[in-house]
Amino acid sequence: MGPRPTITLHVAGPLRAYCAGAAQLSLSAQTIREVLVELEGNQHAFYRNVCDETGKVRQHLNVFVNSDNVRDLDGVDTALRAGDVVTFLPAVSGG
Repeated sequence: MGPRPTITLHVAGPLRAYCAGAAQLSLSAQTIREVLVELEGNQHAFYRNVCDETGKVRQHLNVFVNSDNVRDLDGVDTALRAGDVVTFLPAVSGG
């Protein structure tokens, strides 16, 4: 296993309250799963709002790596490269 790439976590507006108002966080992680582990240890309030009590990403959230939804890739095992931007985006619905 090589060095963990540094990625940017873009924090969508509705989630900024859970990470001291930050619009972006810099993390080192090789997969989305590792991003979640980092968040659980260092941004616990943010983590609790993106993951449920079982540690799974909440159903109403979409997770993107750059412009790709991880549901169309390898889910939480999606590999990350240096410079990638990860976004947790709350689903929007209405009528």
